[in-house]
Amino acid sequence: MNMGLGLYQEQTLKLVMTPELRQAITILQYSAVDLISYLQEQANENPVFDLEAAGEVASTKAEKPAPEIDWKEIVGNRASGEYSVAKNESTYNPLDYVQQGADSLYEHLERQLGYVKGFSPLQKQIALFIIGNLDEKGYLEITLEEASAAMGADVLEIEDVLSVLQHFDPVGVAARSLEECLLLQLEHLALDDEKITQVVRYHLQDLADNRYQRIADKVGCTPQDVQTMADLVRTLNPRPGAAFSQSDTRYVIPDVTVEKVGNEYVVLVNDVATPRLKINQFYEKMLNQQKSQEEAKQFIHEKLNAAMWLAKSLEQRRLTLMRVTQAIVEKQQDFFDRGIHYLKPMTQKEIAEQVGLHESTISRATSNKYVQTPRGIFELKYFFTSALSTSSGSATSSESVKRRIKALIEQEDRKSPLSDQKLGEMLLGEGIEISRRTVAKYREEMLIPSSAKRKRF
Repeated sequence: MNMGLGLYQEQTLKLVMTPELRQAITILQYSAVDLISYLQEQANENPVFDLEAAGEVASTKAEKPAPEIDWKEIVGNRASGEYSVAKNESTYNPLDYVQQGADSLYEHLERQLGYVKGFSPLQKQIALFIIGNLDEKGYLEITLEEASAAMGADVLEIEDVLSVLQHFDPVGVAARSLEECLLLQLEHLALDDEKITQVVRYHLQDLADNRYQRIADKVGCTPQDVQTMADLVRTLNPRPGAAFSQSDTRYVIPDVTVEKVGNEYVVLVNDVATPRLKINQFYEKMLNQQKSQEEAKQFIHEKLNAAMWLAKSLEQRRLTLMRVTQAIVEKQQDFFDRGIHYLKPMTQKEIAEQVGLHESTISRATSNKYVQTPRGIFELKYFFTSALSTSSGSATSSESVKRRIKALIEQEDRKSPLSDQKLGEMLLGEGIEISRRTVAKYREEMLIPSSAKRKRF
């Protein structure tokens, strides 16, 4: 067999993902908040266009560009600066109502430390050291021995300072364990009697698992008394420092709004908070100047083409969102008219066939998107539910079955709660064919405990 190297020419057909196509796909799957950040990044990289804040009306209209560019025809009024908010939409911006960040836990405790009288300079340093070693839940991360070695102070003195800090607001802060945190709060409420203290200190796990009879035998009281203690303990805060957490808060801005006008539902794409693309007039004039260098003109043309494609991608995103949402509203008409129990089973494939798009496009268009409706704000993915068969041969959505399970549990006798098997039998009596395992799955997804943990004495 002879082997050798050679050059061969052949034709192949394959799909190539151009940078422009990748950008269009990326923009489609962005939520309203992520889209704002993305446009700001693009504006920093492309000097040809500027971002006009939502609600801002252009003072002057852009001049007509050179005929060979014809960017207004491609981009449309939304990119030209001729788009008037006053004429087309409300100036309401949901970002104007975002709450300002509060103080951190360290700042909150440090302020209270300034009101303490009688602390020596060393004790204040110890207090600040302890405050600086609290985790995000408000618990002390180091031992007293480690604090003593770091500060060069006696363990007893550090413990005295710690006892003062543990009575700061929020109550239970600087605790070294969950048991100590709960006991500090019970002490603050003057509810730390001998039995509940014993339960929290030694039987907290049994209390969490609703083993009331076991606790009652060890403490020497009735299960009803233990349940009363459990109800009290559940009102306490196991993470007193969580309210001061500085983690990033994600705010939901609805991408689409559904409004009822008469007997019909109207779909509006919410682009109020999205900045407008506006071509920079300085670069526009440079293209019309004969004295401009060819290299500069080529650079502006390239950036202008990128801006035009970005504007086309934004418009395509808006149209896709509108078409997909309109299809969902048509499919879920009964839900909007009558409520959650009339939510129909629906798949992305059905919507894709209805609007003439690929199923992956529907997935991107509904990912991380929210819709504001007369019945509240929902994620677009919420309307895609699996189907459960009924005795009549029709189908019902899994989401409506979950709500029915929740309603049955809320109406049950607390002294004799409904088991998963009993819930399945009750749903079967209503014509919904569902197994015990599916009932248990839906119950756990709704974070509802089992019948044994729901039982009241």
